[in-house]
Amino acid sequence: MASRVRAEMLHAWRGYERHAWGHDELKPVSRGSHDWYGVSLLMTPVDALDTLLLMGLREEASRARALVTERLSFDRDVFVKNFEITIRLLGGLLSAYQMTHDPRLLHLAEDLGKRLLPAFDSPTGMPYMYVNLKTGKTRGARSNPAEIGTLVLEFGTLARLTGKPVFFKRAKNALLQLYNRRSRIGLVGEEIDVETGEWLSRTSHVGGGIDSYYEYALKGSRLFGDGDCERVWRDGLRAIDDYLADDLSTGLWYGEADMVTGRRTKVVFGALHAFLPAVLALGGDLPRARRLEDSCLRMWTLHGIEPELLDYRTMRVIEPAYPLRPEIIESAFYLYRYTKDPRYLEMGRTFFEALIAHCRTGSGYTVLKNVVTKEKGDLMPSYFLAETLKYLYLLFAPDETLDLDRVVFNTEAHPFLRGESRSAE
Repeated sequence: MASRVRAEMLHAWRGYERHAWGHDELKPVSRGSHDWYGVSLLMTPVDALDTLLLMGLREEASRARALVTERLSFDRDVFVKNFEITIRLLGGLLSAYQMTHDPRLLHLAEDLGKRLLPAFDSPTGMPYMYVNLKTGKTRGARSNPAEIGTLVLEFGTLARLTGKPVFFKRAKNALLQLYNRRSRIGLVGEEIDVETGEWLSRTSHVGGGIDSYYEYALKGSRLFGDGDCERVWRDGLRAIDDYLADDLSTGLWYGEADMVTGRRTKVVFGALHAFLPAVLALGGDLPRARRLEDSCLRMWTLHGIEPELLDYRTMRVIEPAYPLRPEIIESAFYLYRYTKDPRYLEMGRTFFEALIAHCRTGSGYTVLKNVVTKEKGDLMPSYFLAETLKYLYLLFAPDETLDLDRVVFNTEAHPFLRGESRSAE
């Protein structure tokens, strides 16, 4: 199975090489390319590089690294989304540097980190959503916990490798500023103004817009041994277990509630929520992680592939798209590593065969517009190579391929080494 996944990575990568080389992402149906900001930031090569390295695809990794080190420039007059650029590009450059020790990758990472720092120049210290890479101008005061709290691993690793603590200090402060604005019962809302610190939406959940805030609190404590991150995680976990967890005949789920009162507001769960079994397992709650992953599998098998959003009380699809998301596979990987239960290998096989059956094209893999009809879209997001195929491969590969005790994955599945500080270069 590992070799089959590796072959599909090669298929996807060759589609990118053939039809989108030098661009951000492949459009595998029309055999074209897509650039996020009108100019390419080499999103796919940076995001995919550590996957190519882990899978032993040396020639492909060498070409990708050459493209990145020779052509990537962040001296661009474009407003970029701080969160996405941090997890994909900064994360990808840092993990690839730790795997290759190519100083050019670290230089690119430091240059990018410096260009992103002005995002934190808000009155609260929580980052603006967008920053201009050339001018440092910012915009987008309306943000969310995920975009504010999902920066500490990358900026902290950059601080370690460069010996410049300002990176970690700014990102950790943002996380704590958000944490300090949690409600009396410990929940955070869906949207907040980073200038005033006022909540714009009281809706609390563990899906998109909030999800990785909890993930990074736990992982920040593991990667850096940071007690503040540990406190954010413990308090957050207690609140989501008390107010968001929903134990029904259809399984264990995590729904929506009002952050102030804890009152249930919606019974929805989806593909992005499926990160939580992995984080629960990492945090030591295997019984709850196993039950929640069983619910995720039920969501997947409803139509042979998971929808973006589901009403878990009626099991009715609310948002039918499938954008090649990795989270349910990530959770199966963690659970298999911690339990060695072969059920998770079978889950992985189920996910893999569905991807081949419904998302494979002659030039790569594409998103689905609708999991019920299986109508295809036309995009292969960079995270499909960075995360989806990486977690599938690691699920089936020998444990020594990657030691979970030595690394912490960022939310884009870029592995950072625990305890590695500034290099000699």
